[in-house]
Amino acid sequence: MKKLVIGILAHVDAGKTTLSESLLYLSGKIGKLGRVDNKDAYLDTYELERERGITIFSKQAIFEMGDTQVTLLDTPGHVDFSAEMERTLQVMDYAILVISSADGVQGHTKTLWRLLDFYQIPTFIFVNKMDQNRADKDKLIKEIKKQLDDRCIEFEQVRADSFYDQLSMCDERMMEAYLETGHIETEQIQRAVKERGVFPCFFGSALKLDGIEQLLQGIARYTINPYYPKDFGAKIFKITRDEQGNRLTHMKITSGKLKVKEVLTNGIWEEKVNQIRLYSGQKYETVNEIEAGSIGAVIGLSQTRPGEGLGIEEASDTPVLEPVLFYQMNLPEDCDPRVMLPKLRQMEEEEPALHIVWDEQLQEIQAQIMGEVQIEVLQSMIQSRFGVEVTFDAGSIVYKETIANTVEGVGHFEPLRHYAEVHLLLEPGESGSGLQFGTECSEDVLGKNWQRLILTHLQEKEHKGVLTGSAITDMKITLAAGRAHNKHTEGGDFREATYRAVRQGLKEAESVLLEPYYAFQLELPEKMVGRAMTDIENMCGVSELSQTDGEIAVLVGSAPVTTMRNYQKEVISYTKGLGRLFCSLKGYEPCHNADEVIERFGYDSERDTENPTGSVFCANGAGFSVNWNEVKGLMHVESTLQMKEDLSGGTAQSRASIPAERPISLEEIDQIINKTFYSNQGKKSAWKRSKKPGEGRYEPITVTYTAEQKQNKEEYLLVDGYNVIYAWDELKELTEGNMDSARMKLLDILSNYQGIRQCQIIVVFDAYRVQGRREELIDYHNLHIVYTKEAQTADQYIEKFAHDNQKKYAITVATSDGLQQLIVRGAGSALLSARELKIEVEAASERLKMKYEEMQGITRNSLGDSLSEEAKNQMDELLPDS
Repeated sequence: MKKLVIGILAHVDAGKTTLSESLLYLSGKIGKLGRVDNKDAYLDTYELERERGITIFSKQAIFEMGDTQVTLLDTPGHVDFSAEMERTLQVMDYAILVISSADGVQGHTKTLWRLLDFYQIPTFIFVNKMDQNRADKDKLIKEIKKQLDDRCIEFEQVRADSFYDQLSMCDERMMEAYLETGHIETEQIQRAVKERGVFPCFFGSALKLDGIEQLLQGIARYTINPYYPKDFGAKIFKITRDEQGNRLTHMKITSGKLKVKEVLTNGIWEEKVNQIRLYSGQKYETVNEIEAGSIGAVIGLSQTRPGEGLGIEEASDTPVLEPVLFYQMNLPEDCDPRVMLPKLRQMEEEEPALHIVWDEQLQEIQAQIMGEVQIEVLQSMIQSRFGVEVTFDAGSIVYKETIANTVEGVGHFEPLRHYAEVHLLLEPGESGSGLQFGTECSEDVLGKNWQRLILTHLQEKEHKGVLTGSAITDMKITLAAGRAHNKHTEGGDFREATYRAVRQGLKEAESVLLEPYYAFQLELPEKMVGRAMTDIENMCGVSELSQTDGEIAVLVGSAPVTTMRNYQKEVISYTKGLGRLFCSLKGYEPCHNADEVIERFGYDSERDTENPTGSVFCANGAGFSVNWNEVKGLMHVESTLQMKEDLSGGTAQSRASIPAERPISLEEIDQIINKTFYSNQGKKSAWKRSKKPGEGRYEPITVTYTAEQKQNKEEYLLVDGYNVIYAWDELKELTEGNMDSARMKLLDILSNYQGIRQCQIIVVFDAYRVQGRREELIDYHNLHIVYTKEAQTADQYIEKFAHDNQKKYAITVATSDGLQQLIVRGAGSALLSARELKIEVEAASERLKMKYEEMQGITRNSLGDSLSEEAKNQMDELLPDS
């Protein structure tokens, strides 16, 4: 049997619920037609819906027609409940868009059409109320084609030549078939409908059951059964509670099956399914299992949320429609807000767009709401459910913030025994794109587990902007670099560093305040167009004349929500009831009076202790705070953005200006190294293999240079990082748990060793497997670290460095790679195996310890007592002057 989930969408008063009743009646699901005005509609199950005559919550009913089972979803039509409607789109296989013949294509109808396109839902169109006077089918189909899509085709004259002509213009495959055979097969039409290449249109009257049969037949004939994989997957789209208070998780099974007593998890929680219900209106039946394509309500899950995916199903994107107004909720004097808040959180589960917020500073509860009708509904629900009468203030606009340029934000968190540093690239995004997160950080720089944790912290919180403290949006945030400590870093450290990196970047960026805009359609007498256009201009909006028939004109355009909020009443007044204003949320655009709004908010980002802009560093065993504008002077990881700007030869305004592939040259490495204050000032020495008979180790010997060589030669030790890590047992063991720990341990050892030997040490790590990787040089304390570019191994880098610099530097290479050893010797460089380097490091540490004890006047029997005078002199030369 073919299983379909079909949703019905419409602007309010288009007759959507009446159409639902007609479909259920003709399919045999119900025996009597209910009516909205009689308050007995089958799917208007809530008393408040019957009183107001509107759909507030989406409901479902299951009916069959032939070999097709349909789960019908009736969605709210009022703009204030658009969020509830949008959540149901995520589980629809097909949609029926209802248009009133009297109103035509309205502003909210276009919003619904854009949403259907965004979610890629195949759509049937039903033009309702064709029994009314002045209903002109030809005029309506032309308007639909113009306002929505030219591929909206009337499906009442099926098999006629004109029908095939129109279909063939929608799809090349159908055109080829029509030219070859003179007709188009049903299977081809089904595919075109499924791919949104054709939108079947039907006309009729739901109240009089006219055209409904044709619509049902069209749905049965031109739909395709969706494909469902075998592995379990489900999409959660709604949370409700029944009359007994049981929490219901409404979900569509998108693949596999779900059985009672089965354990579900999203990777964080794990809970058991206690009951599965299949609802039709208020009634339901319990079943032991449901298959893919079905929608059920599950009892037993306490942590689910709308938009969440289970099994192989992924979570949904952030909803397109969102509230643009927030209101302060006023509670009765005897009602404690802290007691009321958890109850409101229950309602927030059912309506996430409410976004209930407790403002600790103001000691008040705030809620984001779509409009005044939703306020009335919310008040009624709170009264009926909790017995509390609440009121709301006049409401304020929900502003947002974004940035106009690319910056690198740095967050550092290092109180005693804690450590984390995070570098984030903040880039402007397209309008309406929301927040996007990603990573370009190599796992050689920061382990994958830490990177995942940082991305989680970026997404878990609503980050505030620095102009008004409003949420940020339309931005891409990319993890560019970071650092952890193998002993002191904990998960919470990266949370602090991540939050601070976002805020530090916002402080440096050119921030832009955004406000919501309405897209509007204004119908009014033609003689009043001038007045309306002047009004809209005064509201900082734009408008244009869309159409006119000599009597009624239609203006379309956009304007800020804050200036247009109450314009509907004014239109009714000056047009004496003849004018109609239809508004839908267009999105967020730059604020028309930003300076005034910022001043009114009076937000001080540097005094927001919950969202700090600065960082915490450590010195002398204690942590200290650093202002946002001083963080980059103390950061431990080099600026990624600055490196890209240096490579591009100027200031990069956007990452698009950075060359796609520009490896750092050896000359640039020389310049960087020569600028460091670690440059050796004393006697130069190098490592040389000198195995004496009977000895099992290699000892360093002094190399004698001429005066000219002393002046020009500088000693370098190049270490093949991964070769050494896998050659030293204690480091190799660390790689089993975390390669980052092994890398940091090696760097700490070599850092101490450099302090003893006072030579330049370059540690080279392979990064050649990373696609698009560019060569990267990082300073770590007194070491230089190189991550090779794509397709370049550490061996190749070391060989090239040794070959190009053998005349300038005294170079020693530490590696156990046999082939590399031969090449390095041929280049005239000295050589240490990984084992010999380990012995040398341990011996140097022991010598330093002995020297220290000698300086302290401690006399004991030590290795130094057994050394010859010559060996002692050599050791003294290896140690720094004291």
